[in-house]
Amino acid sequence: MSTATEEHVLVIPTSEFHAIGHFQGFSSDVDKYLPALFESESLSYRPRSEMEQDPSYKQLIPYVLFRYTDANGVARLFQYTRGGGQGEARLHAKRSVGIGGHISTVDAAAGTTRDVYREGLLRELDEEVVIETPHTEKLVGLINDDETPVGEVHLGVVHLFDVERPNVHPREEEILRAGFLPIDELLQQLDEFESWSQIAVKALFG
Repeated sequence: MSTATEEHVLVIPTSEFHAIGHFQGFSSDVDKYLPALFESESLSYRPRSEMEQDPSYKQLIPYVLFRYTDANGVARLFQYTRGGGQGEARLHAKRSVGIGGHISTVDAAAGTTRDVYREGLLRELDEEVVIETPHTEKLVGLINDDETPVGEVHLGVVHLFDVERPNVHPREEEILRAGFLPIDELLQQLDEFESWSQIAVKALFG
């Protein structure tokens, strides 16, 4: 892909994230991080191929979990396996509970950084899944994982969607074996999941 057509993604210097307060794993302190991140003058759009290899920057990634509680009170999460053609090559064949992706220049016309972030979140959801159920949404935390090559160049913003019915379906062909499974079952299978899913499920439901 030429430089002219390459996707440019929203990033913040890792040093600025550290200045707000470095953590490894999960932080529920949304009010501490998001205003500082969204109001930062150091945010920029940079070529994705470069950013994937440069841990001096963090790419901001919305990461959405879908929870359904059935009539028996059993809480279930939407989960799937990443196919070979989906997104980050280093996560192929891993299971995941998160839907989301990069904020890019295609979202930049939305307005403020918060508006741009929201536009990117909704675009990624629309590209990846079909949501055919009423739902409520809550911003529940952030994920930082400096212990993996993927994690050290990304910063996740975790959203929890509580759905009335388990009617969330893949739109992308590379979202495989998708469906809602009991959280208790997923907790027993966490070693099959990407690191962000392990971190989120442990922190929120473990």
